[in-house]
Amino acid sequence: MSVKETLEQKITAACNPVRLEVIDDSESHRGHGGWREGGESHFNVLIVSEAFAGVSRVARQRMVFDALTEELAGPVHALSLRCLTPEDAAREA
Repeated sequence: MSVKETLEQKITAACNPVRLEVIDDSESHRGHGGWREGGESHFNVLIVSEAFAGVSRVARQRMVFDALTEELAGPVHALSLRCLTPEDAAREA
């Protein structure tokens, strides 16, 4: 299973998102710290979930980080998170 697939699986299990986008942004970090051949080291993630309702921005990110502890200690060098409720996402649309 790829790192991206693992992230998707673990985020889905932890947050039950109604929308999930996991983008491998590794290539744009070529030559920078943490980059490696083959990618899957830098990710941009959008999660829209009811699980974030009434939860602060920092607590939302902690929920995701807790679910991805193993990946953040290993193959994932950088993770950019946008954690929104469905209402937040509708306001941005």
